[in-house]
Amino acid sequence: MLQLHKDMVAAGLKVLIYSGDHDFIVPFTGTRAWVYSLGYQVEQPYRSWTIDGQVAGFVVHFKEGLTFATVKGAGHMVPQTSPSVALHLLRRYLNDLLW
Repeated sequence: MLQLHKDMVAAGLKVLIYSGDHDFIVPFTGTRAWVYSLGYQVEQPYRSWTIDGQVAGFVVHFKEGLTFATVKGAGHMVPQTSPSVALHLLRRYLNDLLW
């Protein structure tokens, strides 16, 4: 998967990778580690993102166009375990409002 993501970023595609922070199948810490292992330059440091003043997760954006986000309280299937937050994340990402 690393090469696939590198190829997408190299092609100029905007890439969002997200994980639920209660994902016990693929813990977000492992996903975050491989995202950082790509060696991209951080444009917006790892920080919280909010919905109506409440922390909804954490996000980091890289200069190369890749964004990694977590969703607080979500499991492995983020849209299934936290549908409204997942939709909010996607809308904010598509409108460049996540960072």
